[in-house]
Amino acid sequence: MTRIDFYFNVSDKSQIILELTQKAIDKQRRVMLNAVDELQAKVLSDTLWCGTPSSFLPHYVVGADMIDESILNFVPIVIAAALSSGREAHLHQDDLLINLQTQPPLFFSRFRQLIELVGTDDADKAAARSRYKFYRDRGYEIKSIDTSKTKSMT
Repeated sequence: MTRIDFYFNVSDKSQIILELTQKAIDKQRRVMLNAVDELQAKVLSDTLWCGTPSSFLPHYVVGADMIDESILNFVPIVIAAALSSGREAHLHQDDLLINLQTQPPLFFSRFRQLIELVGTDDADKAAARSRYKFYRDRGYEIKSIDTSKTKSMT
């Protein structure tokens, strides 16, 4: 069963994404970032490209209508944007999913772990409560992590 973690009171989602993906890569895990749209995917790509002065986090951006399956086995991080139904099956990835959308991804249960990030604004919190209820109502155990009480996730 998928392990679900909600990180709440996230003041800087870009920073926590950097920290969580770096931590996952250090443990030789594979990560999929489920972006809201192609613009957010581009911003995430830029963040992973130059997030820290000493490291580059290798990744590949998958758009709505393009998946180069030959490269997917070589990159530990995939940024998916606006995938049409069923397209995620072509990603051959089922380790760690970081959801950045307001709705639960329909394919989340194939992953070993799902991370949900919850910001500090009311709209983000309301959407997160709805996702939390969705997972809880389906019998998933959920761990909540208050990021305001920790300085770093790594």
